[in-house]
Amino acid sequence: MQKNLFSLLIVLLVLSCKTKEKQMAYKTDSLEIGMVTEHTYQHTSFLETESFGRVACNGMIVVNNGEAIVFDTPTNNMVSKELIDWLDTQDITVKAIVATHFHDDCVGGLKTFHERGIPSYANQETIRLLAGKEAEIPQNGFADFTELRVGSKKVVLDFMGAGHTNDNIIGYFPSEKIMFGGCLIKSIGAGKGNLEDANVMEWPKTVSKIKSKYPNTSIIVPGHGNYGDGGLLDYTIALFKD
Repeated sequence: MQKNLFSLLIVLLVLSCKTKEKQMAYKTDSLEIGMVTEHTYQHTSFLETESFGRVACNGMIVVNNGEAIVFDTPTNNMVSKELIDWLDTQDITVKAIVATHFHDDCVGGLKTFHERGIPSYANQETIRLLAGKEAEIPQNGFADFTELRVGSKKVVLDFMGAGHTNDNIIGYFPSEKIMFGGCLIKSIGAGKGNLEDANVMEWPKTVSKIKSKYPNTSIIVPGHGNYGDGGLLDYTIALFKD
């Protein structure tokens, strides 16, 4: 009975939530960039995995007054170069790259950003987890919360607790009420995905805290799949309460 009620809840959430396809600004076989709002873009690159095949991995770009902050690198250095080069053609300077957790779909192209002199930011726990691996390390760490500037606007980086990983953060652009949820937030209809480093007991609690702290969020870009409204938070909470 409990499982049947959960399945019904998921169906109702799927029907009530709004998901959207991005308006494409740039597309190749390796990289897609779509406009989400006037000042935000979703970038999507691809990761070959043994368990899930070719996986589309999202990041977000916040743009203001000719400056950009990028959330999560494309999956490798070559595609990161492609992303930065495209921004150059738009006369947009990347001021910072933010890694939302320590997996390859967030930091796989970090070296390219560093080679371009672009500073990187991450949770201190992300830096600690990467230190034991053969990986490029983010340069600037924070504990729980920090703000960056892009043009005349602020961007929030916030660690609210464990979920997909123990270090996962979200990004929030207050002026447009848009959130980059990364792999902590699921797209509508998605399964639980990669749980290798997950804390499934804390996951719904963490997302509930995010929902309470950012109640006016209008758009959420997840780490995989289509972006949508605040219903993505409800969907993720329900999925991991099972």
